[in-house]
Amino acid sequence: MRQDTGILEKKVKPMRNDEIVEIPAFGGGTWKRHASSYVDEGAVVGSGTKIWHFSHIMAGAKIGANCSLGQNVNVGGGATIGNGVKIQNNVSIYDDVILEDEVFCGPSCVFTNVINPRAFIERKHEYRATIIRRGATIGANATVVCGVSLGEYCFIGAGSVVTKDVPAHALVYGCPARQRGWVCRCGNALDEHLLCKACGSRYRKTEKGLSPTEEDRII
Repeated sequence: MRQDTGILEKKVKPMRNDEIVEIPAFGGGTWKRHASSYVDEGAVVGSGTKIWHFSHIMAGAKIGANCSLGQNVNVGGGATIGNGVKIQNNVSIYDDVILEDEVFCGPSCVFTNVINPRAFIERKHEYRATIIRRGATIGANATVVCGVSLGEYCFIGAGSVVTKDVPAHALVYGCPARQRGWVCRCGNALDEHLLCKACGSRYRKTEKGLSPTEEDRII
């Protein structure tokens, strides 16, 4: 028997078709944005990408195909976003931040581009590039300090503060973030033999972190 919680239940109002704006994409196809978002002239957006409520994409920004940008996302004019990227709510991608293909940015994660900001000193000529390599995951509320590089398929735990480069497939978390283990391409932790018990993939150590063994490499 269902217990009355005393809370008035409301049905979620579905998004109407007239709230979605469909726009031709560079190179063919279309991309979509919610009517409340702004995409400045001069921004490039790939086919199949969706931009949701209250977001702002500035002129000069480059966004690839089949991306999803959640509510209240800001993309600077000097930012680059690859294909298949998912950016959750309340994330700002500033100038000189590069997200390669299939990167996941959790809700309210933070990027920077100036290492020593002052309100009264202009430092736009001192931006430091931040590179997030293919398939990396950044957890909710994590902060990535400018000038670092996150390796392919690494996993940054929620609430972490990343102050230095992260190897490929590394699991890091904490403040400051430290490596706690290794993760598979599928997102599960590897055992002491660098084996993923979830999907069976095996890895080997390299100068950049981990790499799949030849038999597990995806072409």
